[in-house]
Amino acid sequence: MSSIVLFGPPGAGKGTQAERITDTTGLPQISTGDMLRAAVKAGTETGKLAKSFMEAGQLVPDEVIIDLIKERITLPDAKDGVMFDGFPRTVPQAEALATITEVSHVIAIEVPDERIVERICGRYSCAACGSVYHDTFNPVPSEGCACGQWQEKRRADDNEATVTSRLQAYHEQTSPLAAWYRSRGIFHQIDGDREIDAITADILAALN
Repeated sequence: MSSIVLFGPPGAGKGTQAERITDTTGLPQISTGDMLRAAVKAGTETGKLAKSFMEAGQLVPDEVIIDLIKERITLPDAKDGVMFDGFPRTVPQAEALATITEVSHVIAIEVPDERIVERICGRYSCAACGSVYHDTFNPVPSEGCACGQWQEKRRADDNEATVTSRLQAYHEQTSPLAAWYRSRGIFHQIDGDREIDAITADILAALN
């Protein structure tokens, strides 16, 4: 069994590419957030432990996350491996992950910070139907949203200061992680500032 790790900064388009990777490879997509919520809902022992940290407003420790992953990769759909979305985030997490599953490919979607800021800060949606628009790439038509009940909605944290702070944290955490995986010969850096199909083609070529 071998698994894939996918990471990239917020707004890099990981969600779209993750869907395409799972469609092509058949590997289930695992994000720690989804896994935590599922374990808490199922009431497993590890889920109860994770819940105690979450309810106290604390980060769930790495060893608990690793125990959750151990549980998850025993399920039938994970027999050929999984695709980790946004995990590991640090070298200690990568070291722990390496003890329970083989990671064969690490895909890093990279986009310049200024493009990430432009992407995130320019996005907004219709509060009535949820359709997503963008100041530059997909502005709402002059007649308003197709639903006929146009109401502009922007997220409070989609501002330059917040996005820049998130990017800084991402670079601080993942730069050592990239170097760690690169030293193992399984790291693939993908230019994410292009057409979606071109990015997918490069990812699939790296996986093959």
